[in-house]
Amino acid sequence: MRKLPPLSLYIHIPWCVQKCPYCDFNSHALKGEVPHDDYVGHLLADLDLDVEKVAGRTVGTIFIGGGTPSLLSAEAMQTLLDGVRARLPVDPDAEITMEANPGTVEADRFSGYQRAGINRISIGVQSFNAQKLERLGRIHGPQEAKRAAHLATALGLRSFNLDLMHGLPDQSLEQALDDLRQAIELNPPHLSWYQLTIEPNTLFGSRPPVLPDDDALWDIYQQGHQLMTAAGYQQYETSAYAKPGYQCQHNINYWRFGDYLGIGCGAHGKITFSDGRILRTAKTRHPRGYMQGRYLEKEHLVEESDRPFEFFMNRFRLLEAAPRHEFADFTGLDEAVIRPQLDDALAKGYIVESDEEWQITEKGKLFLNSLLELFL
Repeated sequence: MRKLPPLSLYIHIPWCVQKCPYCDFNSHALKGEVPHDDYVGHLLADLDLDVEKVAGRTVGTIFIGGGTPSLLSAEAMQTLLDGVRARLPVDPDAEITMEANPGTVEADRFSGYQRAGINRISIGVQSFNAQKLERLGRIHGPQEAKRAAHLATALGLRSFNLDLMHGLPDQSLEQALDDLRQAIELNPPHLSWYQLTIEPNTLFGSRPPVLPDDDALWDIYQQGHQLMTAAGYQQYETSAYAKPGYQCQHNINYWRFGDYLGIGCGAHGKITFSDGRILRTAKTRHPRGYMQGRYLEKEHLVEESDRPFEFFMNRFRLLEAAPRHEFADFTGLDEAVIRPQLDDALAKGYIVESDEEWQITEKGKLFLNSLLELFL
């Protein structure tokens, strides 16, 4: 009998008020009203088809992402989470996160989300500079972002996160640091701080803006990192910082090669079975097809030869040490199959090793792609 990793649930809400020019997520500009009840019905029907894959296992975290999940009514959110609990055992202390855009944050609605079981929100601020927000196609202004953070504080949630981007079009070092200072002043328990990248199949991809050069980006990262560290935030993943005890448990489960069901448009899942199989699933991306009951787009079993790369691609994003036993526990493979690659990584100074764990080094973080390529 295989040891099974922890289980999470991801739920995707696909609509936004408008599509941002940098966004390559599966989101769709809203035309008309959100089909609250219909979509929740399809989410639960989708879950019904997946429940048998995880029979008897308890869900430790839930993450509702998008799109803009805060476009969903509080009543629909209550129906959704009640439906999830009726179908799956959910840990009474489960972290339940919902993404929200500041322009859709309303006090009454958020109290309703909280009653439904949401105990952590992730607010997509991106910047506190009005001109930068406009350039990014955001529908909110700096004051709405601050109001949303104050509301999250007043609600007494378990935690909340602010999403910030750096390396924005024509952004100076001082502008990037000013965004961070304003975020820190709001005292969120968690900060996600990631660099804007230009993705294909986006508006920025077809008409790229002028971004800071590599030297400027390095200065922004170094000084921003120092600013957050001095304010009591600990970096625990490439783009994630948290006060002690406030790391995002849902994302940590992804990075530790945990399991997760994915329901909703374009949602991905990974499920380990007691016989050793690892299944990856992807749901239908477009709401039209999904809401016709065509939920599963594709699925495949992860070959044993692909498991080392998939394990370390996730695990080495975390800065914490990786217990060596988890490789065998979660991939079903003996450590001997990757011994040559580990020895190569040790020789290059990318990792250090003890009897119990592996730890990525500063050099390994800088050359992460080269480290991961060893396991291909």
